[in-house]
Amino acid sequence: MFTGIIEQLGIVKNLVKENDNLHLTIEADFTNELKIDQSVAHNGICLTVIAINGNEYTVTAIKETLEKTNLAEIKTGDILNLERCMVINGRLDGHIVQGHVDTTGVIKNIVEENGSWAFTIQYSSTEHITVSKGSICINGISLTVVDATLNQFSVAIIPYTYEHTNMKNLVIGSKVNLEFDIIGKYVGAFMSKKH
Repeated sequence: MFTGIIEQLGIVKNLVKENDNLHLTIEADFTNELKIDQSVAHNGICLTVIAINGNEYTVTAIKETLEKTNLAEIKTGDILNLERCMVINGRLDGHIVQGHVDTTGVIKNIVEENGSWAFTIQYSSTEHITVSKGSICINGISLTVVDATLNQFSVAIIPYTYEHTNMKNLVIGSKVNLEFDIIGKYVGAFMSKKH
């Protein structure tokens, strides 16, 4: 389980395709603290550490992960938002994030608003909804929804988040990973079974 509070940025150093899998080698400052079989969220995707070499570690994305996330578009040199799994006695500063991406969205608009940035994201899935002032996870970042309409929502990004995540690298048309709020998903599933 994760919180959506990005710990640091990692650099994609190598990509190796093996059958339907993609092995990603990431350079990160916290690599020396990792262990084999540990979970790390990469742009909000929970992946397992399979190898460690110096300040680089490797994870594997399977076919389903590549089909449901933006990892299939990752290139060497790209910057990823990284978060290690939550320590059980720590504070939950963001919201409950599983690292299980529901769908991808596309950046439709970015507006600089005199000290913050407003991002509008559109997604095609009608299975999950966002609600104003609810939680959303974008590329692993726990954020608050400002406005929500059918298949679209906006978030406001403060300067700290903008500078310390890969939000600053996004442009209109960028594909992002979305994980909807787990509580909202359970409520939606419960309500759909009552009809």
